[in-house]
Amino acid sequence: MHGEIAEQPDAPHVRRRQELLCGSHRFPEPGPVTTASAAGFLPAGVPGLLADLAERGFAMRQLDRPLDTCEFRALGDVLGSPIPETDEQVRPFVEDGVVLNLISRHTETSDVGLQPFATNYLSLHTEGSGRPVAQQPRYLVLMCREPGDGDGTAQTVLTPMAGVAARLAPEHMRTLARTCYRHAGGDPWIARDQDGRTVFSFRDFMGQTLRWTHDGQATDARTVDDALRALLDAMYHPDGMVAVRWQPGLLVVFDNTFFFHGRTARVGPLKEPRHLMRLRVATARPAGTEEPIDQRRAEHV
Repeated sequence: MHGEIAEQPDAPHVRRRQELLCGSHRFPEPGPVTTASAAGFLPAGVPGLLADLAERGFAMRQLDRPLDTCEFRALGDVLGSPIPETDEQVRPFVEDGVVLNLISRHTETSDVGLQPFATNYLSLHTEGSGRPVAQQPRYLVLMCREPGDGDGTAQTVLTPMAGVAARLAPEHMRTLARTCYRHAGGDPWIARDQDGRTVFSFRDFMGQTLRWTHDGQATDARTVDDALRALLDAMYHPDGMVAVRWQPGLLVVFDNTFFFHGRTARVGPLKEPRHLMRLRVATARPAGTEEPIDQRRAEHV
C-alpha cells in the first residue's frame, strides 16, 4: 500500500518544534564534560570515547584546543570508516574528502542544501534516514572551532530514540516497523529492532510531502498517517532532550542509532559565524578493537 502525508500547520508537533528549536527554550546539557589535552588525545583518548559510546551512545570531551583537520580525520579513521562528502552543494566546505566545515555564512534560507550553512533551525532527524542501513553513518563526530557570538548561537539538540519509542503505542510501532519511504523498498523500515532496542530511520520533512510504502496489515492509509503523526509528536516531546552548548575545542561523538538530532536557530543578528567540523563515520568499532593511526598522518597527531 502506498500513500503520502503532508504537514498540517495546526499539528501539535509543529507548535512544539517552533517552541523548542526557534525560541528561547533552555535545554539541559548532556552531562558533565571530561577535559583532555589535544596533544596525545590520539590514540590515548579513543578507548574512553568508545566505552562511553557503547554505554550511552554519546561521548563528549573538552580539549584545550580544537583538533586540526589531519587530527580530526585521524580520529575518524580510528573510530571507523569516514564517509566521503560527495554532495555538490557542500563540496566548497569539504576538506580531505570527508571533513565537512559547517560554517553559518548564510542567513535564514529555504534552500534545503544551504540550511546546514545558514542560521535556520534543522528539524530532528536520523542522519542518512533514506539510505540503506548499511550505508547510514553509525557515528556523527562534531568539533567546535568557533561557537559564534553571544547567547543566541545555535545549539545541537539530541533526543533519545528510546524515549521516543516509549511514547508510542504498540499499534503505532507495529505500523512503523512495516513502513518506509517509498523509494526505500524496506531498507530501511522507519522503525526496526537492533540489538534489542528500537532504532528509527526518519526525518521530519516539515513542509515537504512524505511519500511512503507500507507492507503489512494496515487496513487503510489513515492507519499509517496516524502512526507517522504519532512519531512526530513523540520526537518533539521535551522530556529527555538535551542540547550541546558549543565552546572552542569541544568534541562530541554520538551514535546515530541512539539519537535523533537537530539544531536550534540562531537568535539575533549574525556577527561571528559558528564553525563546526563534522565527520560521518560508518563501521563502528567495539571498545578495544581500534586500529592504529594511519602512519601517513602520525606526525600530525
